[in-house]
Amino acid sequence: MFAQENVPLSPLTTLKVGGPAKYFVEAKTIAQVGDAVAFAKSRNLPLFVLGGGSNLVIADSGWPGLVLKIAVPGIEDRTEDGETLFEVGAGEEWDKFVARAVASNCAGVECLSGIPGSVGGTPVQNVGAYGQEVAETVESVLVFDLKDGQVRELCAEACGFTYRTSIFNSTARGRYIILRVTYGLTPGGAPRIQYADLKKHFAGWGVTPTLADTREAVRRIRASKAMLITPGDDDCRSAGSFFKNPVLSAEQYAALTKRAAAKGLEIPSYPALDSQHKVSAAWLVERSGFTKGYNSGHVGISRKHALAIVNRGEATAAEIVAMKEHIQQRVEEIWGVRLDTEPVFIGF
Repeated sequence: MFAQENVPLSPLTTLKVGGPAKYFVEAKTIAQVGDAVAFAKSRNLPLFVLGGGSNLVIADSGWPGLVLKIAVPGIEDRTEDGETLFEVGAGEEWDKFVARAVASNCAGVECLSGIPGSVGGTPVQNVGAYGQEVAETVESVLVFDLKDGQVRELCAEACGFTYRTSIFNSTARGRYIILRVTYGLTPGGAPRIQYADLKKHFAGWGVTPTLADTREAVRRIRASKAMLITPGDDDCRSAGSFFKNPVLSAEQYAALTKRAAAKGLEIPSYPALDSQHKVSAAWLVERSGFTKGYNSGHVGISRKHALAIVNRGEATAAEIVAMKEHIQQRVEEIWGVRLDTEPVFIGF
């Protein structure tokens, strides 16, 4: 293990903001992860675990301790009880794994194509898009337990998956370092064509789309919304969707509907839970004055996606956070709904 000092962190994120790490280690093996943890403990350094940097806002002051970048590689598959199990190192690029799964004609993650970041980050916020989420396919997660220094495997149930949530970003935040994830996929399974954008894309097709067709469609749709990392496109200099779609109680939803009706508008929504409604955060943001292409200094809203706060080139983390807070305040004032954020905030 080799610890570097004063390493800039902004180039390691998709948002391209943030200061340096006092110490930085890239770990490619489980043993190196253990060594890095021991290094941090021996010097009483705060530890932050970095994956693909795609869902992250790092403070301008950086990180005062050790940043541990997980780069554990490997994709292995085997057949078991009619499923194809893929054991994937946490450091692998997520979309590389999705491409491998689709090429192997295994269904379950095709709608998650094009999502930036690493495999290790996907269980943390139960990554989802276009009608799928990883909780549907995660079989187990191999972790390093910072509480006792042991490596153990957690079954899917133990991960506590709910909408954009798991124990890794809630009840056990900061306790585990994800080393490997095992996904159970369906060989020869049909693609998931449930999301409106996908149904629209395939409307009029005379044949059933394949997994490969679905992957390509998702990537095209994401590109049209600047949610596919494209070199040279400043709309891609973001942390992805900055706000979660609010899940409201019946009473909250009724109050929101009443506010919308008073403005001659109708709330687009879809059932999330038995007695709750999930509402489009993008709709709320746009109807609070933050339309696509909105700019304020070095920070703006993507020209293609209302939920993506973008760095127009020289933005600071403080400016990104100020934009985030401005949007939250306006949405709450106008609609009575508080938007929760999706990215992880480090060093603030």
